[in-house]
Amino acid sequence: MKAETFLPEDYRPAEDEPFMNERQTEYFRRKLNAWKEDILLDSRDTVEGLQENTRNIPDVADRASEETDRALELRTRDRERKLVAKIDAALRRLDEGEYGYCDVTGEPISLKRLDARPIATMSLEAQERHERREKVHRDD
Repeated sequence: MKAETFLPEDYRPAEDEPFMNERQTEYFRRKLNAWKEDILLDSRDTVEGLQENTRNIPDVADRASEETDRALELRTRDRERKLVAKIDAALRRLDEGEYGYCDVTGEPISLKRLDARPIATMSLEAQERHERREKVHRDD
């Protein structure tokens, strides 16, 4: 097991340092793991809340409102479940040394983009091209 990389609390990746050096890699690893933990914690809270709040509500409108709220909550958790899979994939790319590089061009993804969307797999330019192509094909 490798030694943990020292990372000051106020550290932010900078463009003037080598791309995906140990500090940047550790920064993104911690960011991804914290994001995943938050999602899993919310998911556990949802499951507990659904188990505790199973009650018979006599008023039809109140019951419908509660069921709508539950459906929305479950849809949100399903989206987050898919997000956890993307976070896991990003963590694997970090371990394999592929994190931070565009899947399409192989060029580094900007640090600002990675900081805003740590699961990004394409540079901004490649993502925009992809979305334009997707829109054109969707319109057909």
